Amino acid sequence: MLQEFKDFAMRGNVMDMAVGIIIGGAFGKIIASFVGDVLMPPIGMLMGGVDFTSLAVKLSDAGPGGEPVLLKYGMFIQTVVDFLIVAFAIFMMVKWMNSLKKKEEEKPAAPTTKECGHCQMTIPIKAVKCGHCTSDLAKSA
Repeated sequence: MLQEFKDFAMRGNVMDMAVGIIIGGAFGKIIASFVGDVLMPPIGMLMGGVDFTSLAVKLSDAGPGGEPVLLKYGMFIQTVVDFLIVAFAIFMMVKWMNSLKKKEEEKPAAPTTKECGHCQMTIPIKAVKCGHCTSDLAKSA
């Protein structure tokens, strides 16, 4: 069972997924900082100085901890904006990666065969003598 777990954990897909999750977490923090520290302050300023994270509706004066119970819809708006920006950034990255992959696929493969100049039969490109008509290709080229 230990060997099976080792085989599973060391498989390429699992390692790729682990790296992706770690990088995704760091990328999420960068995007959250971008949204919270760079994008939302000007948007809030344009909307009359509103700080989205402080928008809330008071549901009751005091809860179990002695603090008011709040419905923090501003935090929800902030989280939705964060998600949309992260989703768009990931979409653009995947689109860019797919365009690179298509360019790689479009490259024509190097030829591996050629035609004999005497009998017109297909032969390997490195052949120096035709296997069909036995012509010496080095002399005719």
